[in-house]
Amino acid sequence: MAFDPQLAEIRFGCGLSPSHVPMRDATAMLNGLLKVDQAAQDWPIPGFDGVFADARAYSAARRARKQAVDTPQFAARDKALNQQRALMRDHQADWFIQRLLRCVTTPDGFRERVTLFWADHFTAQGKIAALRYGATPYVETAVRPNIAARFEDLLIAAVTNPLMLHYLDQHRSTGPNSRRAKRLASRRGLEVGLNENLAREVLELHTLGVDGPYTQQDVRQLAELFTGMTYNLKDGFRFSSGHAEPGPETVMGQSYGGDDAGFEAIQDALRDLARHPATASHLAYKLAVHFTSDTPDPDLVAHLTARYRETSGDLMQVYAALLEHPAAWVFELRNVKPPFAYLASACRALGVPAAALRGLNRKQVHRLFLRPMQRMGQRWEFSNGPDGWSEADGDWITPQALAERMRWCMAVPARLMERLPAPLAMLETALGTRSNAQLRFVATAAETEREAVGLILASPTFQRR
Repeated sequence: MAFDPQLAEIRFGCGLSPSHVPMRDATAMLNGLLKVDQAAQDWPIPGFDGVFADARAYSAARRARKQAVDTPQFAARDKALNQQRALMRDHQADWFIQRLLRCVTTPDGFRERVTLFWADHFTAQGKIAALRYGATPYVETAVRPNIAARFEDLLIAAVTNPLMLHYLDQHRSTGPNSRRAKRLASRRGLEVGLNENLAREVLELHTLGVDGPYTQQDVRQLAELFTGMTYNLKDGFRFSSGHAEPGPETVMGQSYGGDDAGFEAIQDALRDLARHPATASHLAYKLAVHFTSDTPDPDLVAHLTARYRETSGDLMQVYAALLEHPAAWVFELRNVKPPFAYLASACRALGVPAAALRGLNRKQVHRLFLRPMQRMGQRWEFSNGPDGWSEADGDWITPQALAERMRWCMAVPARLMERLPAPLAMLETALGTRSNAQLRFVATAAETEREAVGLILASPTFQRR
């Protein structure tokens, strides 16, 4: 099937917009990934160093309050800690709006979609108060700069980021025969343990897949190889040779490291896993599901797999294979938009002014976006596990979720805009050639413009891509 500019915006971008002409061809979409990241410049988000600044301030305020228990200074220090908590919540709301604005205003929606896909693939979350809101800056530092690189570079950046090490408890993992383990055992009689969480998820989720050709012994050996990777709030990522298990480790039949443990051996293992044929198959299937259907065309999956293997995981080449295959351009809209993508595409179709979104305070962001998203089934930055959000359509169209989508469509657009667009014009903007006679009837027969716009946004056609 031929390239369809409108479908490209709906299926591979953030939706149609009254402010932007759709990309003319697949080459333009791909070239957009190689240009300056204008959306990030227009709507900046701090890297992970910004999270560490917040975390250090929070930890200092918490220590100060603890030290002031039963003293006259306690009330003031308790207030300072609460102020730091509020500041961190403000930051989360602000970063959410910045990510939303990137989707709403960009002429290059493919970049945003690919970033969201890989951010979900490499899900990481803050599990302590100091790092609770670290997911967005983590994506900014580890994921977004690497979406047009080789997969191995993206893999290394994500797996070694402090938030990933924290989320999967890698910073607690110590080699059983490491210098630290021996020191603690001899001095205090303490045992320190090996943690397999990161190694297991790298094999099962990030590279080879749940049915990949690895064994529990591979998990164990990779976990031992990973020892030494840690972080702290002062320095961020660091490799501690004292925590590392000495000697070589064998993963998938390949030996890594030696007597002198080092970070280079870990990078070598991750690169080999990224280039493995099973990784090509796993990622090809995930990409096909995400961008086309819960049951993707097997020929499309095979095409993506072959391109990945031929190019050793060159992601630009894999995206090109996706966009050139006929199965990617089926006219029918299939996949249900997850809540964030749904709300972003709605704001984009409506042409919500950037100033209106930037003018929202933290409470308004929660009331108009974050709480509705959670009721739709997607708690922002906190998925149910390291496998990220579900791709299954049925998980997003439950009765409760659909009711919340309808409620949002009927109530929120009018609160974001002084004047809603004319329904018929908005219908053509939102769906283009995928509008139909039934939707045009709805747009003209509804009692008010507010209801008409809400029904268009709530329609099954608009909710899919």
